[in-house]
Amino acid sequence: MSTTSTQRPLPRRTGRFGVQEWEVYDAWSTVESRADVTVVLVHGGLWQVTYYRAHLRPLGMALARDGWPVASVEYARVGMPGGGWPGTGQSVLAAIEAVAADPELPSRLVAVGHSAGGQLAVWAASDGRCPALAGVVSLAGVLDLRLADSDDLGSGAVRALMGSAPTQCPQAWADADPRGARLDVPAVLLHGAADTLVPSGVSASYLRSRGAGDATCRLEIVPDCDHFGIIGPGHAAYHRVLAAIDELAAGAYDGADRRP
Repeated sequence: MSTTSTQRPLPRRTGRFGVQEWEVYDAWSTVESRADVTVVLVHGGLWQVTYYRAHLRPLGMALARDGWPVASVEYARVGMPGGGWPGTGQSVLAAIEAVAADPELPSRLVAVGHSAGGQLAVWAASDGRCPALAGVVSLAGVLDLRLADSDDLGSGAVRALMGSAPTQCPQAWADADPRGARLDVPAVLLHGAADTLVPSGVSASYLRSRGAGDATCRLEIVPDCDHFGIIGPGHAAYHRVLAAIDELAAGAYDGADRRP
């Protein structure tokens, strides 16, 4: 289904999932939805307090204009109370559960996470953590934490999230890394070919780790697209994001690995 960008979304509102000031999500509803599914956006920013959900607001507005109910969640980040592992992951789960319980939004969810948010979205969609999720789209996701750490992604961002080296707290690293978890729902991994901040090899490593017990998963490498182009409504990648959500929402996923 192609994007129309003609439908005007209802005004953005803010929902809550806790008592802390940051325990909120932005929600857009639409008059006529493409499907009975809410798109849950999980922002990136190296899991750090400096970055927050406003980073994905243009994408959320575009998806709402194109007929998707949207909730863009906040979560505890490194540098704030509750941030770091496992608090950051637990915070994301609480936010997603609140969206699923929101009476003004469809309770069936497709998570879309960018960069660090890709790690969190795929992690939430694994090992039985979030039954409300029907699918997940990772946009330049950090889906192999050990590889990202060895490459010093974000000048120590992974280690700042974990608070330790992999050898110091191996169980915590195993829990946080999507690569070692069972994928519960179909996933589409979109990654820009020109991404130098999170190279596409990180998504490729995750795809190679999938086995017979996992839900279907595929990787699409997007030509002429960098780390931020993948979330830009004006970039050609946006049509791939829409197509991936459409497939997962409709259950039309075929599991093929599509490359340019």
